[in-house]
Amino acid sequence: MKRGGIGGADVEAPGPKPTQQRNRSVESHDRAVVQMVSMEPGSSAGAAPRHMKPGTNLSTDPRMQMASSNGHVTPNVSQSDSKLELFGFDSLVNILGLKSMTGEQNQAPASPRSGEDVGITIGCPKETEHKLGTMMGVFIPCLQNILGIIYYIRFTWIVGMGGIWQSLVLCAFCGACTFLTGISLSAIATNGAMKGGGPYYLIGRALGPEVGVSIGLCFFLGNAVAGAMYVLGAVETFLDAVPSAGFFQESVTVVNNTLVNGTTVAGATTVSTPSLHDLQIYGVILTILLCFIVFGGVKIINKVAPAFLVPVLFSILCIYIGVFIAPRPNASKGITGLSISTLMDNWSSEYQRTNNAGVPDPNGSIYWDFNALLGLFFPAVTGIMAGSNRSASLKDTQRSIPVGTINATLSTTVMYLLSVFLFGALATREELLSDRLLAATVAWPAPVVIYIGIILSTLGAALQSMTGAPRLLAAIANDDILPVLNCFKAYEGSEPHVATLFTSFICIACVVIGNLDLITPTITMFFLLCYAGVNLSCFLLDLLDAPSWRPRWKFHHWSLSLIGAFLCIVIMFMISWAFTVVSLALASLIYYYVSLKGKAGDWGDGFKSAYFQLALRSLRSLGANQVHPKNWYPIPLIFCRPWGKLPENVPCHPKLADFANCMKKKGRGMSIFISIMDGNYHESAEDAKMACRQLSAYIDYRRCEGVAEIIVARSMSDGFRSIVQTMGLGNLKPNIVVMRYPEIWRRENLTQIPSTFVSIINDCIIANKAVVIVKGLDEWPNEYQRQYGTIDLYWIVKDGGLMLLLSQLLLTKDSFESCKIQVFCIAEEDNEAEELKADVKKFLYDLRMQAEVIVVTMKSWEACAESSAGAKNDEPQEAYASAQRRIRTYLSEMKQTAQREGRTLMEDGREVVVNEQKVDKFLYTMLKLNATILKYSRMAAVVLVSLPPPPLNHMAYCYMEYMDLLVENVPRILIVRGYRRDVVTLFT
Repeated sequence: MKRGGIGGADVEAPGPKPTQQRNRSVESHDRAVVQMVSMEPGSSAGAAPRHMKPGTNLSTDPRMQMASSNGHVTPNVSQSDSKLELFGFDSLVNILGLKSMTGEQNQAPASPRSGEDVGITIGCPKETEHKLGTMMGVFIPCLQNILGIIYYIRFTWIVGMGGIWQSLVLCAFCGACTFLTGISLSAIATNGAMKGGGPYYLIGRALGPEVGVSIGLCFFLGNAVAGAMYVLGAVETFLDAVPSAGFFQESVTVVNNTLVNGTTVAGATTVSTPSLHDLQIYGVILTILLCFIVFGGVKIINKVAPAFLVPVLFSILCIYIGVFIAPRPNASKGITGLSISTLMDNWSSEYQRTNNAGVPDPNGSIYWDFNALLGLFFPAVTGIMAGSNRSASLKDTQRSIPVGTINATLSTTVMYLLSVFLFGALATREELLSDRLLAATVAWPAPVVIYIGIILSTLGAALQSMTGAPRLLAAIANDDILPVLNCFKAYEGSEPHVATLFTSFICIACVVIGNLDLITPTITMFFLLCYAGVNLSCFLLDLLDAPSWRPRWKFHHWSLSLIGAFLCIVIMFMISWAFTVVSLALASLIYYYVSLKGKAGDWGDGFKSAYFQLALRSLRSLGANQVHPKNWYPIPLIFCRPWGKLPENVPCHPKLADFANCMKKKGRGMSIFISIMDGNYHESAEDAKMACRQLSAYIDYRRCEGVAEIIVARSMSDGFRSIVQTMGLGNLKPNIVVMRYPEIWRRENLTQIPSTFVSIINDCIIANKAVVIVKGLDEWPNEYQRQYGTIDLYWIVKDGGLMLLLSQLLLTKDSFESCKIQVFCIAEEDNEAEELKADVKKFLYDLRMQAEVIVVTMKSWEACAESSAGAKNDEPQEAYASAQRRIRTYLSEMKQTAQREGRTLMEDGREVVVNEQKVDKFLYTMLKLNATILKYSRMAAVVLVSLPPPPLNHMAYCYMEYMDLLVENVPRILIVRGYRRDVVTLFT
């Protein structure tokens, strides 16, 4: 076998060259073509791929040409150029072929930019967007988001209020939640290529578009509001450091009595807080400045980010230096330096009331406990999604997101745990609770370093929030799930300017509120909701373990994801059940709105996999044994258009969907709509697929739960015979065949329709399928057309109770709920009538069915033949005589044709036997039954009658004449034949 290599035409293979080869140079606007070039013996087997240059001639096999409408190069070459012509496809190394394996499906809404072309640039390389690595793309953004305002101005206060051991529990509890979420995030992010959208992309592809959009929008709001929180923190710190910068008079809180170590200590504590108006003015100005930086794009943000982060890390180092050298000269008496006695004094918690400034006050309006501290501290550990929010800008998401996120989480958690010990051993509880900027007080060399660190830290976190939030919103809009978000779309190579502007407006609105303590719980709930979604996504994917679930991140297990989700939900309710209910209600409203107004998107989410596995397990548990009558459900096989023609844009008779719904109790159940296309499968396969999509869309439009199938066969009889043998699995095979009565058979096709009709009925009998034939389908009522009168059942033969069950199902529909059921039983002798009536009443009572029983006496053909001729002449004989004449004429023509061709009497390729006496007997029976129906049920809403089986070796034409005589002048009738089993039971 000759080896192949990858290369262009500038790589010459030794050996004779093919003649009469026509080549076309690849222009700069062409898509890339990567070709398997044949190599003659003696050439190097290890030839490396060579880059193609402008103007290089390429040749491909004619059988491997792609349509020019797809934009592929289609040169004409001789067949000797390719060694892959047997396969008839592009080479596997063709990048356009690989794209279909790594991208999303085209017909479904996909991730941002998934539908765009991917190509290899020929000639000068195209300038692409600068991609980020692990450090700048994930670790630094996460670190900037995590190290926010809470650590600088609230952490020492938390240690003083909760004590050392509860502060350790608090940090470990929150750190465990984010760490487990980081593990789940890493597992999902390494399970394939990840597009823009971060956690929204992960949750949406795992739990479906509805859940993804609802949690994604809540997470977007959380990021936008978090930006406002960071801006307010920066402004508040600036005004605390430079009080003279305020335009308005600052508010002063004086507390005369403070609670320390359980006792009230007399004294005055003065706490100055910036004016609300100053916070609003500076906050709005700062938000606008940050918005301009974000408008500059990722490149400017990456240049600015180190300028924010380096001073922050330096300020933390200064805090640690100051802690170890404390107390310094002129230090407060409450700062004892690192002391074991101070550590022991601050070990236990001391929850108490405080005023709005956080200063202990026995008369304060706020009482703090562990749950309240949890709500205050949790924003200090959020920010682990900052890297994944920028997933579209990363070089390698499968490596950068796990490494950067986990390292940032562990680093900050260890720093928090260490800080608890240091601050707890540094100062007394009174100092911890009264000095909100204790970290700045003890810092070396001066507090101004910490003020700068706080401001730059909060500005860096705000910048990351305002960068990630617009990209998240743009990713949701690019998926085209909600048309209302189309204005926020951002295409490749462009910044999401509209989404950035919208995010800035939200930040400004929250800044105008100016209350940091009111904003914090809202952020916490949105972040926890997103974290719970990530954990649940990983849990579902890990538990289902689908073949496509192969994450590179191996340090995960479904139990860890379940614990992470549980921790998120517990923290939500511990912080505030009211905020939890509000956030869940908001997510539920978005979910409901997306379900109603959103466009369908099939992303292979975990729920679909769960449904699939549940269906497989249920199917295996059902087995192949017969279902008990108590568990029997009708699974109708709806024959869409067997007779006549419908408009081209209507793939199914409109009333068939309404009738299919009537065969289900409260709309539950499954219908299978089938249609048969005459022709060759190889030639009509694409037409069948398109027809199947049209039929599926039509079923959904008619609001009928069902699936569509299109079969290509040489004839309708062959197609139906294949369907009735193979359709379904195990006990989920269709058990009732529903079709329209061929009222047009006499004027459309005198021979083919009767033959097909009889063939279908015989196939159903052999396959043990029930049959329901609907006559008067055009007049079948829809759900808004209320019917009055009766539902009449002419119960002639045992059918397993199917006719009774259908009548009960009809009564559950709004259109038939006002009707009453009448059961007509046929008796041949008058003395049998009362006994038969009593038996049927008892049977219906045991079946919990309310119906009036009427016994009708109808003499048989033999009894009528023995009676006087006068009684027979009283019957309406016109239809009967017409049917006899048509049958005799048809038989005469068939016999003449058989004699002329010298063969036996045959119809549709099978030998038939004609017994004229039996023909007259069957005609008379149908005539009498039709007369009985017209006598008792002329005003009935619908009539159900037993279907007589086609007699063996009988002409199909004669059977159609029998059926025509049965249904004549009956406007709406269901002809029902059960099968060899019960569908109702007497027992509970």
